Amino acid sequence: MTRQSSRTTTRQGRQPQTNPARGRDIPERVFLVGVEFRSGKSSKLKQAQAAKAVATATSSKGSEPDHPSHEKQNTFTPAERIEESMIEFRELARSAGAVVAGEIVQRRDKPDPATLLGKGKLAELNGAAAMAHADVILIDHDLSPSQQRNIEKEVNRRVIDRTQLILDIFARHARTREGQLQVELAQLEYMLPRLAGHGAEMSQLGGGIGTRGPGETKLETDKRKINRRIRHVKEQIEDVRRIRRQQRQHREDVPMPVVALVGYTNAGKSTLFNRLTGAGVEQSQRMFATLDPTLRGITLPSKRKILLSDTVGFIRNLPHTLVTSFRATLEEVERAALLLHVSDVSSPTAAEQQAQVEKVLGELEVRGTTRLRVFNKIDLLPEGERDQLHAKPDSAYVSARSGDGIETLLARIDSMVTVDKVQPIHVRVPQSEGRVLSQIEARAKVLVRSYRGGFVYLQLEAPESLARELVAFRQKK
Repeated sequence: MTRQSSRTTTRQGRQPQTNPARGRDIPERVFLVGVEFRSGKSSKLKQAQAAKAVATATSSKGSEPDHPSHEKQNTFTPAERIEESMIEFRELARSAGAVVAGEIVQRRDKPDPATLLGKGKLAELNGAAAMAHADVILIDHDLSPSQQRNIEKEVNRRVIDRTQLILDIFARHARTREGQLQVELAQLEYMLPRLAGHGAEMSQLGGGIGTRGPGETKLETDKRKINRRIRHVKEQIEDVRRIRRQQRQHREDVPMPVVALVGYTNAGKSTLFNRLTGAGVEQSQRMFATLDPTLRGITLPSKRKILLSDTVGFIRNLPHTLVTSFRATLEEVERAALLLHVSDVSSPTAAEQQAQVEKVLGELEVRGTTRLRVFNKIDLLPEGERDQLHAKPDSAYVSARSGDGIETLLARIDSMVTVDKVQPIHVRVPQSEGRVLSQIEARAKVLVRSYRGGFVYLQLEAPESLARELVAFRQKK
């Protein structure tokens, strides 16, 4: 199919609601604007930077990048690439609870400093949004405060950029107090620089005596209120981090390594987390369904116990304010002994999604942490492609939904986790020591067992922590 350099699509559906004061139960109709700039900080440059992040991560482990033969390696044309971006943007809009009324794509050599879009495209957008009875314009790009105001004047509708949309989705999905605080902090930091323009407008409303001061006074008042609230929220988040540090110190008394799930949003991390732990956390096709961190213990084939952490999904152009605000949540990623980088193996943009994840991990300064690449959703691949899958020692192919490959994944995790390492030992335990024998059964793998003269002779593969506890019962080979 031939793709136009710009297009307008109006989706037919229910009768449009013309009342701007929509009730909470009526979803807003949104009109999407996709953009691509061929110069400056273009998408190609961003992809090159993301690819460099992957190369840095793999080289730090001393291995070659793992590019399975079935993955499509950046072979998209510009038209296909913008279409992939729009598919993702549509899903973001739906995750925010909106109905997509139509969409338009703008391609330019560089953004317009005043409105991001060209004048002709703005006029086209105004007419198309009016015909679609759209309530809100969503733009798949970050806007400066002045650009946002200028576009709103042209289209006579609310305009929301990519960052604000993602913040709104985060606010919808945050369930715990911690998650709500982190979202609020990101929203406040996003809002603060956008007060300046509105304050200037208020100061010029009358243009005469008695109208100059109040606008600026209100602006300064609003700034003080927001700065005060930001300080208060940061203090509360620091309290959360302090409690988390105390919990971590208690955990560290008994060595239990943390293995963190990371990956692109909607890669199936929560489904995999539930498959491995039976935790029953929310699984959804919507983006960012998981915001609040969840920790659960699982037992590896060696009978070692680890803590598995489910984390928020990443996305291309993830707002830096969110990465900063969610550092308390992502502490488990920063301190993890092993990262399970989960990818949707059926996605045509899997390689680019992996690069975006590595880029965010680079911002968190965890490039050197050992990775296990987990290619999920193999059940969505054609049978012929599944037969050609061959995993490397630092990768695994699974279907979290069906359970295929889970045993292999656990074995790979077991071999790559070096904390509380397993070692072979021989022990002789009196049969009267029931507590010691039950600890061995629970925490070690018994290779050989024999009984002689009231003693149990055992050859074990045991973690270091248990081996230290059994020092009084150890015997030479």
